[in-house]
Amino acid sequence: MNALNQPVGILTGIGSQTANRLQKLGLYTLQDLLFHLPLRYEDRTRAYAIGSLKPGMTALISGKIEFIDVLDKGRKSLICRISDGTGFINLRFFHFSANQHNTLKPGTAISCFAEARYGFAGLEMIHPEYKIIADASDCITQSRLTPVYPLTEGLNQNVVRKAVAQALDLCQQAPELLTDWIPEPVLTHYHYPSLSDAIQTLHAPDESVSIEALQNGSVPALKRLAFEELLAHYLSLRTTRHKAKAWQAPSFFAGQAGKIATEHFLNALPFQLTGAQQRVIADIEADCLSQQPMMRLVQGDVGSGKTVVSAYAALLALTAGYQVAVMAPTELLAEQHKRNFSAWFDGFDTQVLYLTGQVKGNARKDVLQALEDGSAGIIIGTHALFQDAVNFHRLGLIIIDEQHRFGVHQRLALREKGQQNDSRPHQLVMTATPIPRTLAMLQYSDLDISIIDELPPGRKPIVTSVIPAERRDAVIERISGWVDKKKQVYWVCTLIEESEVLQCEAAEKTAARLTEALPNVRIALIHGRMKSSEKDAVMQDFKNHRIDLLVATTVIEVGVDVPNAGLMIIENPERLGLSQLHQLRGRVGRGSDDSYCLLMYQAPLSDTARHRLGVLRDSNDGFVIAEKDLELRGPGEVMGTRQTGQMHFKIADLTRDADVLAAVQKIGDRFFIQSPQSVQPLCDRWLNATTEYSEV
Repeated sequence: MNALNQPVGILTGIGSQTANRLQKLGLYTLQDLLFHLPLRYEDRTRAYAIGSLKPGMTALISGKIEFIDVLDKGRKSLICRISDGTGFINLRFFHFSANQHNTLKPGTAISCFAEARYGFAGLEMIHPEYKIIADASDCITQSRLTPVYPLTEGLNQNVVRKAVAQALDLCQQAPELLTDWIPEPVLTHYHYPSLSDAIQTLHAPDESVSIEALQNGSVPALKRLAFEELLAHYLSLRTTRHKAKAWQAPSFFAGQAGKIATEHFLNALPFQLTGAQQRVIADIEADCLSQQPMMRLVQGDVGSGKTVVSAYAALLALTAGYQVAVMAPTELLAEQHKRNFSAWFDGFDTQVLYLTGQVKGNARKDVLQALEDGSAGIIIGTHALFQDAVNFHRLGLIIIDEQHRFGVHQRLALREKGQQNDSRPHQLVMTATPIPRTLAMLQYSDLDISIIDELPPGRKPIVTSVIPAERRDAVIERISGWVDKKKQVYWVCTLIEESEVLQCEAAEKTAARLTEALPNVRIALIHGRMKSSEKDAVMQDFKNHRIDLLVATTVIEVGVDVPNAGLMIIENPERLGLSQLHQLRGRVGRGSDDSYCLLMYQAPLSDTARHRLGVLRDSNDGFVIAEKDLELRGPGEVMGTRQTGQMHFKIADLTRDADVLAAVQKIGDRFFIQSPQSVQPLCDRWLNATTEYSEV
């Protein structure tokens, strides 16, 4: 057994309780400790003169205690003033003991480390780390920067530092324990250090490494580890792709009957398919005729016609005798798909059923029975589709809409529903969030990608204006005139400080103010804290024009088509990413009339915010906007890395390490030919048990 795979409990000073706490951080083995990198670093390599301190500086200082006092005013605290001849500073302790009070006597020399801040009487340090020393000039510095690690309750820095130091010692004595899976020529080409050197540098940086370089991520040691982690994710997805090819899948070949059905389907549509839609359908047909599972992502801008393409794919499955499951992230969207699919398959001999958490009792039993006995051809629903009670007779195709909204476990569960012996259903995933090429390479390298890059003819571009919030009254007046023409309006309140509660409160206040200002306009409110059934009811009323003005939070980003709603006001658009704003804007422009979007910002705008809103004003192309968003905000933001289905990284940061993505793809593709034996160990090192989830 490799010594680095030993449990952390074998280390000196790590008892069973501490080992359990380390496990909460995902630290089970000595190798885990080596890859548990510091969050930041403290500089105790030199002592600063008190007179040179500035607010916000975190520094090591020393001096003599001038006086000590307990202040009862406000929150009780112990104040201890020290000076070193260049200046003085107060040390403030809110939690203190009688012993502290006795040891911190005037005349005693002391060294302390903390952040200097402005207090009532000049600079102060709150709860500094301190030591009594023999003489004020005898301040004990350290030879290296001090690492500060992520912790969990019950653990302190010293315990983690000592544990990591022991793992590093073992590694230095036997560097061969830490196998470097990246070939030497690659390390040389990119000027990356060896793995053991990189890890040593990041845990115990020597004087040649600046604290700034460590914090901004430009140190080659950090770049090398980020590169290796991103490479492991990429290799994992590519491996999945290779594995998928080993599975069988049903071939949707239906001969002449299939040809007649598809012609009938296309002729019955009230519109012509665009060239882009036809091209993507050809990709899907080729996949579905093959006996390997299709794993295809269809990217298309808001309103580009992805749903009808997925319906065509469903038809291929039905004519070959297979069932289709369509999964949407919200009941609202599932309901819309149900209406569209029911209309398109009206003349066909198949049942289109609907299943969400709201379908209960006998209605639910009937749906489950129809799925199990095969009488239902298409089932549309939310994550309710993969609950244990749901069994399919012959599932051949899974369609997932807005796939990034689902957790990986959920998508995996649905795919396993259709797994029989060595056969799996085909998978089609759709997203209206255009993803820049470099990010798609990392996020979706297990999928084939098709892009619908043109809008249906007759769709007019949405006229977008950027206006300051001072013009709110003029906007409200415009709404009144718009509603008089029997048109409808969206008013979107954006995120406030990441809090859904505050966001809903803001929307409620806005709705109340607009109701007061527009007494003759029918106004309703929709937000994330409402029950699904309530949201659905409001959206249904809006669609049926029982509501003129809908005040909403960003929950309508993925929503229902209301062709009569041609005006949208987005408040504080500077708070959102461009791609999200573009998604929201896509709720209007669904009809044949002109549509407008007003971006009502809070002045003053930063130069970047002004530039970003300008991009949105000047372009209706989601891909152009996504590329700009990537440039201006970085990949982490664009991919929405907080979404449930996204990759999570230990060390890599997509914003900071975007520059290595192209190299990851280039080297990754070579790995399977030049270093196939290194692929699995690299994935194991970085992904542990998450590899199976990359298969969805």
